Amino acid sequence: MSARPLAVTVLGATGSIGLSTLDVLARHPDRYRVHALSAHRNVDALAGLCERHRPEYAVLPESSAASRLQARLHAAGCRTEVLAGAEALAAVAAAPETDAVMAAIVGAAGLLPALAAARAGKRVLLANKEALVMSGALFMEAVRAHGAQLLPIDSEHNAIFQCLPPAAQAGGRPEGVTRLLLTASGGPFRDTPVDEIPHKTPAEACAHPNWSMGRKISVDSATMMNKGLELIEAFWLFGLPRERIEVVIHPQSVIHSMVEYADGSVLAQLGNPDMRTPIAHALAWPERIASGVAPLDLFRIGRLDFRAPDLLRYPCLGLAQAALAAGGTAPAILNAANEVAVAAFLDGRLGFGGIAQLNAAVLDAVPAAAADTLDAVLAADAAARRAAEARIDGDKLAGGVR
Repeated sequence: MSARPLAVTVLGATGSIGLSTLDVLARHPDRYRVHALSAHRNVDALAGLCERHRPEYAVLPESSAASRLQARLHAAGCRTEVLAGAEALAAVAAAPETDAVMAAIVGAAGLLPALAAARAGKRVLLANKEALVMSGALFMEAVRAHGAQLLPIDSEHNAIFQCLPPAAQAGGRPEGVTRLLLTASGGPFRDTPVDEIPHKTPAEACAHPNWSMGRKISVDSATMMNKGLELIEAFWLFGLPRERIEVVIHPQSVIHSMVEYADGSVLAQLGNPDMRTPIAHALAWPERIASGVAPLDLFRIGRLDFRAPDLLRYPCLGLAQAALAAGGTAPAILNAANEVAVAAFLDGRLGFGGIAQLNAAVLDAVPAAAADTLDAVLAADAAARRAAEARIDGDKLAGGVR
């Protein structure tokens, strides 16, 4: 253990991953301290976290919100300095005082600060899968070139990491590994008649049977786009060909993923569906610390079921597979279209069935290019967003727009 508490910056502190991270940190005050926190727009929630955890810095995207937060903290006697904007976010992620960065900002907005942390050689706890979906080659090169430690936080990728041989965990080739098996709950509609799924509401899509998550990722779980993005992320994290990464529906969400070896062994990581387990693992790796998660009761669970995913039920998973096969900026285009589609669905501008339709339309309409520079990735992201918004505004998806 370090002689001093490790300084942790939590990006996306008011979301479910951020709050779980702060819960784990608070259980080990001798090991960790909070250096900086960020939020998107929830000033009240961020103020409460600052008053409790007393970070040196807090960051919000807009200066007006930052001013309100600063005034509130000053009145409460909290000395946290409040910063604003994307540059400030990248600065706290790369700050010399920061030892580890929890990258938990949802969506494309999390790419630049996560990349800044990697380029600063930090321990990067990656919960923002879009960083690898959008710019996998660039991000992994930054990790290697700058000596960063990349620890996956998604429960599936963290499970695979735990089941890999030590050399592969340190960034080496996964020798002897034949397949990665990403488990998926199947979301709230796994047993719903297929013809009923396009008409589901935001409340129904966000009612995940196993996990407590934010609204965007809950919708992605319902469409299984979340699993498609995780498949792309696994491709970059673990260095196996895409044909050797498979998705398995596992309704109980007890086995978080599996690794198959050449000798016929299959190693699995099991645990209750609580994100504090992978968070605690990544914070302390290669040690183990208490996470606050209850022990797994196999007798209560009783059974573990598995089935193959149905691409008619989950067309977004097929789109993600196609984007990974296409390569270049195709995954960034798909991710951007999906962010627009999910936001429109949650706002009531798009039906649930329109999410996959919109994603497919944008993936066809926006040509993919080489993803060899950050500018190329960001340009593809912007073009896809414009195309997605234009299709929603133009009501061009038959049966998809409300």
